[in-house]
Amino acid sequence: MQPVTLTTDRLVLRPVGPQDADAVHAAAQDPDIQRWTTIPSPYLPEHARSFTEELAPEGWANSSMFTFGIFLPDGTLVGVNSLIMRSLGTAEIGFWTAKEHRGRGYTTEAALTASRWAFTDLAVDRVEWRAEVGNTASRAVAQHAGFTLEGTLRSAINNKGVRRDCWVGSLLPSDLGLPSAAPYLPAPAAPSQP
Repeated sequence: MQPVTLTTDRLVLRPVGPQDADAVHAAAQDPDIQRWTTIPSPYLPEHARSFTEELAPEGWANSSMFTFGIFLPDGTLVGVNSLIMRSLGTAEIGFWTAKEHRGRGYTTEAALTASRWAFTDLAVDRVEWRAEVGNTASRAVAQHAGFTLEGTLRSAINNKGVRRDCWVGSLLPSDLGLPSAAPYLPAPAAPSQP
């Protein structure tokens, strides 16, 4: 797929490239990003170069992962948002935010924008969010974006060689008032107990 750029009133979501390596490296020095994401720790300049020059562009080229840098209109990097294609019709979203840009709703706005694009342009019918139990900042973004929290998966994330439990949630096209690419038959509601 050809890389695309998405815009909101406050943000520009565009594919990261070699020109972003220094900004990605600087932001990823934050201990919280290294703690809660699966990026290498310590995060070295060569990791940022590999990510921006190889991993992210290859994901676009083979339609396996669509990584957007989240930028202010002046070109300042706010964070990164990726949609990783899983099974047919399902993508998993992951994101991180530079420390100085947290608490302004940018990541929620970017997650909604990328999810809407996945629903309308990729025929995705489910965007999953996962975060290690305890990552309350990621959970807050998911909740503000309208994800339905579905539970805890045991030993479902491998972060730096350690299996960890994670929260999981989902966003469906109907949550954003959009049609699904495939028919959806929800489970019947449980009968109420007397």
